[in-house]
Amino acid sequence: MDRVNGRRPGWLQALAVYREPRMIAMLFLGFSSGLPFYPAFQTMTLWLRESGIALPLIGMLAWATIPYSLKFVWAPVVDRMPLPLLTRLLGRRRAWLLLAQVCIAIGLFRLAASDPAAGMRQIVIWDLFLTFFAATQDIAMDAWRIESAPTSMQGAMAAAYQIGYRIALIAGSAGALTLAQAFTWHVSYLGLALLASVGLVTTLVIREPQAAISADAAAREARAVEWLQRRAHWPRPLRESGAWFVGAVVCPLVDFFARYRGRIAIVTVALIGAYRLTEYAEGAMTLPFFHDHGYSNDQIAWVVKVVGLTVSVLGVFLGGLLVAKWGLLRSLVAGSVLVMISNCGFALLATTHTATLVGLGITNGIDNLAIAVQGTAFIAFLSSLTSPKYTATQYALFSSLFALTGKLLEGFSGFVSRSTGYPLFFVYSASLSIPGLLLLIWIWRRGIAGEGLSALAAAQPASSADARA
Repeated sequence: MDRVNGRRPGWLQALAVYREPRMIAMLFLGFSSGLPFYPAFQTMTLWLRESGIALPLIGMLAWATIPYSLKFVWAPVVDRMPLPLLTRLLGRRRAWLLLAQVCIAIGLFRLAASDPAAGMRQIVIWDLFLTFFAATQDIAMDAWRIESAPTSMQGAMAAAYQIGYRIALIAGSAGALTLAQAFTWHVSYLGLALLASVGLVTTLVIREPQAAISADAAAREARAVEWLQRRAHWPRPLRESGAWFVGAVVCPLVDFFARYRGRIAIVTVALIGAYRLTEYAEGAMTLPFFHDHGYSNDQIAWVVKVVGLTVSVLGVFLGGLLVAKWGLLRSLVAGSVLVMISNCGFALLATTHTATLVGLGITNGIDNLAIAVQGTAFIAFLSSLTSPKYTATQYALFSSLFALTGKLLEGFSGFVSRSTGYPLFFVYSASLSIPGLLLLIWIWRRGIAGEGLSALAAAQPASSADARA
């Protein structure tokens, strides 16, 4: 929310942002985004196991979720390529949303009609189909979210998205299991396919965003296209593919480094890669720690899934409120500090000798609250970095960057915990937030603690930073 007479909005003014119709739409779109996530793998593993599928094959099904990690590869297509008829009727973002949501429904319907006991081929094909279009939906949805609201509202938009997403996770896990227990797995996945109508209806109701394109961005792309036009002697297919590649891939990168020059660009990239390292490092070892500390599966399921999910909904709401009240950088700092505290709580729990539900509930609750606040602020921060002309491509690149560094580090968590023991491991994971905090302090000392890197870039005397909406 913007400043009023040079002052930040009060808490009630910050809270009022959730009354915006865009927030309700974002809530339903978040539900649509989260709906296929669990059915594509985690929920599916129980169905496969009950059907007598061997554990190695079940584990390999995780590779069907690879499209979520590679969505930056085809994000330029979603960003730039119009869909026949749909783009003219609905607009660029809504056309891709509708296509993806229809295909998600088809994927869930086809999985509902499959039989794992008869063979895994159909399951794998339709699971890949489902995750590809689920990732495509995320690309278009992130672009719609960023272009539909100014930076001051991105925290609340991210919170609404995450609340809807987490409600969908309940539907795709507990809801699907309940239907499977009462009826069959076929009925369960059919019910999930019907829930895909939530996203379809929302897409038809919402408005296509009107993103403002800066003069600098338009000039950069025009110069790139002119350069290619001077290669008239090239074969036409090569010129056309080259023009598309420059406009869809090269220009988004050039645009970012032109707006955030020198040290600012380096700090931004480093911050994106380092900010959520703690979350990834602890994520791989949290459930094994609970198990090794003496908690039963039922206790873990109840506290982690039910209590933790409830607290995380509160956390994303609080995160959006903090962004609206405090601004991006203060909220990012608060999220990092909370995550460090939560990991120190795990370290303290690891030193106890009695596995109490109170200890499990408190540490897990604080962790879910911290991760939700941190994640909401970070989504808003990444959204503030994108240019309206390349929203989908740039956001997909940013989100892939932090996921890649986090996943690389996550793979070593087992070695570290085995060598150090759980208490020191969680101290180690907490310390991984320090690099991100130092980078945030570097920005803070430039005097723009509440506004984000966009304000710092705009303040540079030699900058050609784009005007932001």
